Amino acid sequence: MPENETPIGRQVRSRPRGYKKALLFAFTFVLVGAGAAVAPSAFAVERGLAPTSANITGNGSYGVSQSSISGSNGFGGGTVYYPSANEQFPVVAFSPGFLESWSNFTWIGPRLASWGFVVVGINTTSGLSQPDSRGSQLLSALDWASNSSPTAVRSRVDSSRQGVAGHSMGGGGTLRAMASRSSIRAGVPITPYHGTKGWSSVRQPTLILGGQSDSIAPPGSHAIPFYNSLGSSEKGYLEFRGGDHFIANSSNPTVSKALVSWFKRFLEDDTRFSPFACDFGGTAISQFRNTCPV
Repeated sequence: MPENETPIGRQVRSRPRGYKKALLFAFTFVLVGAGAAVAPSAFAVERGLAPTSANITGNGSYGVSQSSISGSNGFGGGTVYYPSANEQFPVVAFSPGFLESWSNFTWIGPRLASWGFVVVGINTTSGLSQPDSRGSQLLSALDWASNSSPTAVRSRVDSSRQGVAGHSMGGGGTLRAMASRSSIRAGVPITPYHGTKGWSSVRQPTLILGGQSDSIAPPGSHAIPFYNSLGSSEKGYLEFRGGDHFIANSSNPTVSKALVSWFKRFLEDDTRFSPFACDFGGTAISQFRNTCPV
């Protein structure tokens, strides 16, 4: 194990199952929009913990390792997290927001990786990077993971299953990355900020998280117009009651559920997660809109 690589937790391995159901899904999956490369690379995957209301807000079953990233790969470095199991997993790149660094979101890396994802938590080349720049840096992070990361990382990356997420201007960058690369299969912008309000070119499954009391990127002028304009037939808008701009900057069970369930459902086509990805309620939520099938 390289010197800068740190194991986290205990490894529990499981193998894909549900082959017949998954193969049928692969043959019947319909592309959304011209040129949208969103079909599964082989067949849908069911692995790791089966989700329940009790476990979906916590860690999954995979042990996790992490490694630092230098800042010479088209983004500002950061940290990569990956399951210890010797398998290939979807890859998710995450961008922080204006004047933030990955250190503001370190809880997200191990959480997603424990459910079976390679997670590239990036620092941007400048804290002042605008949303479109952050989108380009997210793409660079995905390319780094797939093509030039250390063998321990690269051997675990399924480059046909890419996702993006980000906070604030990083959320705006998430939309830009998806609009720029149709092969990205899903995204989760969190309290996103962008000067562009129309995103009909984003046709991948997209879940937008908003804070009801966000005064920096008010949902009425950012998250909700973004959601309404999306070209995806599978989309959601999840608004946190009384939530501010920083709903994801510390460990949050609902944010965790949203990230895990959305990416498991739409990066691995694991329909076990549909009830969690497409159904949010309770006193913590002020509204939930969605068009995704359960």
